Amino acid sequence: MPYFIYRISPQRSLTYIDEFAHYRKARDTARQMRQTQLRDDLDTIKIIFANHRSEAEILLEARRERQPSEDD
Repeated sequence: MPYFIYRISPQRSLTYIDEFAHYRKARDTARQMRQTQLRDDLDTIKIIFANHRSEAEILLEARRERQPSEDD
């Protein structure tokens, strides 16, 4: 399964960046993008592991409930 990189805006809109077969290349690319991001850029750079691009977008758009921790 490939790794996908997306830019996510504060309004939760997704922008597809690239797809990688290997995690290390995806990780290095995402790290480089985060380091070159301007301070006033509020977008988030995320890596997602999925079967295909549409599945990756579904996973990124899904709202997850907060999991209680031991401190709760």
